[in-house]
Amino acid sequence: MTVFNNFGEAVISALGHALDIVLVFVPLLLGFLLILLVGYIIAAALSKAVTFLLRKIGFDNLANRIGLSRLEQNMGVRLDAAGILGKIVFWFIFLVFLVPATNALGLTAVSGILNTMIAYIPNVFVAILVLFLGTLAATFVADIVRGATASTNIGNSNLFANVARYAIIGFAALIALEQLQIAPALLNILFTAIIGALAIAFGLAFGLGGQDAARRWLNRGESAVTNAASQIQAQQSVNQASNARMQAQQTATQPQAYQQQAYPQQYDQQQAYPQQYDQTAQVPFNRPPTR
Repeated sequence: MTVFNNFGEAVISALGHALDIVLVFVPLLLGFLLILLVGYIIAAALSKAVTFLLRKIGFDNLANRIGLSRLEQNMGVRLDAAGILGKIVFWFIFLVFLVPATNALGLTAVSGILNTMIAYIPNVFVAILVLFLGTLAATFVADIVRGATASTNIGNSNLFANVARYAIIGFAALIALEQLQIAPALLNILFTAIIGALAIAFGLAFGLGGQDAARRWLNRGESAVTNAASQIQAQQSVNQASNARMQAQQTATQPQAYQQQAYPQQYDQQQAYPQQYDQTAQVPFNRPPTR
């Protein structure tokens, strides 16, 4: 009988202890679920707002221009660029609310891991922004290179444009990986190696494959210099001829001016000879005799 009493007391004690645990855990669980519900509602609202604003400002058109939509199709993603950014905002906000929810549940280890993830998420945003701006700049530079090479007839314009595009995208990817803190020492070595390889490749391409283009550039430069020199010589000849005509006109007008200055007064015999020569005064007049 004593054994049954002890067994009954043990069962009642265990059930009471379990009930205490349940009564303590239920409020924590309710708090966890309530925080998650509020976080989900806020995250969903902000996600829809961001997606709506991005679509209104034409972000999808910009994504199509730089090739993000084609990349999404290749990856099998059904959302557009604005929808993807909206989803990223949703999960970021939801993780922010998940930290206090796990703390309320008493899962301190899980909350520590989530805090580390949330602290790392800004690096992800910066890396995404760097890739986006790098892709945008690569598309812009590729269009400029394509137009410049096509107008000057220098080789394959699409080839030069693609080289410029993927080079800029590669640099942006390296910067993004550096921001994500993925093997920074290895990335520095890789970056230096890529710069050296591009320099060597450009030198070889220009020296071997670009001989005709370089020859055309030099011929055009020589023609431009020759034309400029001939124009300068022609202008100098015109100026010399004009100066010669002006000097001839001045020489033709100089004698008249010299006579007017050398002889300001008309030659006057009365001034040169103040007394008129009078033959009657020098030779006597003989009258005939009167008869």
